[in-house]
Amino acid sequence: MSVISLSNRSAMAVEPDGDSHWLVVSDLMASLMMIFLFLALLHMVQLERSHQVETEVRVTAAELRQAIYLSLEEEFRADLPRWNAEFDRPTLTLRFREPEVLFDSNSARIKPEFEAILQDFLPRYVRQLEPFREVIREIRIEGHTSSEWGPDSSPLDAYFANMALSQQRTQEVLRYAYGLDAVQQAQWFRARVAAVGLSSSRLVRDDRGVEDAEASRRVEFSVLTNFEASLLAGRPLEQSATNAQGSSHPAE
Repeated sequence: MSVISLSNRSAMAVEPDGDSHWLVVSDLMASLMMIFLFLALLHMVQLERSHQVETEVRVTAAELRQAIYLSLEEEFRADLPRWNAEFDRPTLTLRFREPEVLFDSNSARIKPEFEAILQDFLPRYVRQLEPFREVIREIRIEGHTSSEWGPDSSPLDAYFANMALSQQRTQEVLRYAYGLDAVQQAQWFRARVAAVGLSSSRLVRDDRGVEDAEASRRVEFSVLTNFEASLLAGRPLEQSATNAQGSSHPAE
């Protein structure tokens, strides 16, 4: 009887240790679950914050682009008809579309009529954009041509010949701009402006899809803001929003 009693006592002594082991495992699993839930919640909060910031930046970008458009549209509204120019709101592009006034045929020499337009246009253009300089990434002067060249030229030869011509023309426009006092004094403008020749890569076509050679020959001034670059390149959106808010008033 004494042996049986000792065995029973040993078994009874072992049972509590087994229960404690499962309790420890259960507590550990509960703790891990709480950590996973916390991490998931933190990730959701970060996603929500990122989405909120991106939305704020997009709204700010739309508001500032609207402000740039209104500033330029008000300044040049009366001039556009006599310049035979147009202002495209979505792209903030001011387009000079009178090839007979711009350059001599197959030449990069600026005609006197276009020089007079640029002399009037450029100082006012720089002045209207200056309050927004902190959010302007680039001001592009683009030269566009038709696809036409010599009668014996292949399409590829014509493309590269027009590429060289369009680049020379935008360089001449930029060189003329740098000769104006208002542009020379605007260091911010000179740091952002780019002259780009695009040849016949962006032809203007009629309703039937046929190239409009006259309309394709044009010079454009476009404003690109830094919001597009921030959203596409994954730059800190908070900084873009801060810069935009800081530029809502004209610079001193």
